[in-house]
Amino acid sequence: MNCKKQNAPAASPAKKKPAVARAVRTGSSSREENLSVAEVLAKYTEGPTDGVFTDGAAEPNPGPGGWGCVYVADNQVVDERWGHEPHTTNNRMELSALINATALVPAGKSAVLYTDSQLCVSTVNEWAKGWEARGWKRKGGEIKNLELVQELYGICQRRPELELRWIAAHSGNRWNEYADALATAYRRKVR
Repeated sequence: MNCKKQNAPAASPAKKKPAVARAVRTGSSSREENLSVAEVLAKYTEGPTDGVFTDGAAEPNPGPGGWGCVYVADNQVVDERWGHEPHTTNNRMELSALINATALVPAGKSAVLYTDSQLCVSTVNEWAKGWEARGWKRKGGEIKNLELVQELYGICQRRPELELRWIAAHSGNRWNEYADALATAYRRKVR
């Protein structure tokens, strides 16, 4: 398989949705707040405390955009990366964040890669295997961002210790908000 999915109970006859990381909203809107990483750390405390958290952004979409990823262990930053492009799309930035996130985790070390892009999770965990089997063709037309999809899928095939998991966006999950701050740093003078 690819970046392994969360294991479902073997004896369950009903199809269960994989667990997702959520936090209770505490008055924040579903819109991005454009906070710096320092402001995020001061404001948010909830959510998973281990893993690699990623985000991508483009505003307008398409338009200028950025990506960010932060590797966290025991609620402490181990490493982080971020970048931007002058003209891109949100989906390209989400994929770029995930590709860069895989490089933060030492080979052989298990880690969960969190993304708030359900499209990225489905692409890698569900669809890419079939597309590859069909010569990277999709039943419904072209595969957008094919070179990035192929790169991420290839990494996940070689790194089965990495698990790709969805996390709710802008829900107060500290490290997802931190990744968002990295992804949108190109809009501000401070990271």
